[in-house]
Amino acid sequence: MEIKDFKHVVRNYDAVFFDAFGVLKNSSGMIPHIEKTFEYLIQNHIEFYILTNDASRGPKSLAQSYIDAGFTMINEEKIISSGMLAREYLRTKVKDGKVAYLGTKQSAHYLEETGLKALSIADLDLNNIADVNALVFLDDEGFDWRTDLNKLVNLLRLRNIPVMVANTDRSYPVSDRMVAIAVGSIADMVEKITGRKFIKFGKPDSSMFIFAYEHTRMIKEIPKERILMVGDTLFTDIIGGNKFGIDTALVLTGNTLAENYQDRIKAMGIIPDHVCHSAVVY
Repeated sequence: MEIKDFKHVVRNYDAVFFDAFGVLKNSSGMIPHIEKTFEYLIQNHIEFYILTNDASRGPKSLAQSYIDAGFTMINEEKIISSGMLAREYLRTKVKDGKVAYLGTKQSAHYLEETGLKALSIADLDLNNIADVNALVFLDDEGFDWRTDLNKLVNLLRLRNIPVMVANTDRSYPVSDRMVAIAVGSIADMVEKITGRKFIKFGKPDSSMFIFAYEHTRMIKEIPKERILMVGDTLFTDIIGGNKFGIDTALVLTGNTLAENYQDRIKAMGIIPDHVCHSAVVY
């Protein structure tokens, strides 16, 4: 597929859903010159939202990280995260008791908003689990990979409770050429070990896009054909947008490398509407 200039692509839409890691930022910070994109969107009255599988922090904290980097236009209302869907599920499906979680104390923000008691797997006592009524995978940090993952597996052997995966990403970019294991991969491994079927939120699940679309429509009525999903990963961002029926743009600043993007598209059969070197508007 031909690589297009992002400015020539985005000007044809009224709203943009951006993935975060690999599109707007990586572990080194914001993608260079990405501020030009937001300046262009604002000048041309194009709505934008950050549609992320990052459940490591709440929307306010996620927005603050952009504000601290000088992106004051990205406030809490611009953040739509998979953790928000997990929170809504818990509110309606789990009425009492404790919710065990894998992740950092900061990531437990979503759970604490429900009024349920959040319990880190690191603090879990397998001899005292009668009131643990759900488990949530939130983040790939905040626990011991050997001790706590073994504890988690045994919790699921001992308790028949719903398990939610608030971040289904298998990896995330830490530089322009390297990735790290994300919590979605850990959940996939535990799912296979236990033979359980987990409830998964976030891209590519359609519930994430429905949630984002309804959020957008509360601000401005925009038809689906005027919305663009921009992501760096074929099997989350691009297939999710394709299935929901909105146009998609693959950028080559994260999980998908410029030298093999055509091979990846052909091998996976996931075809974006556009391919761009980056989401930067020059």
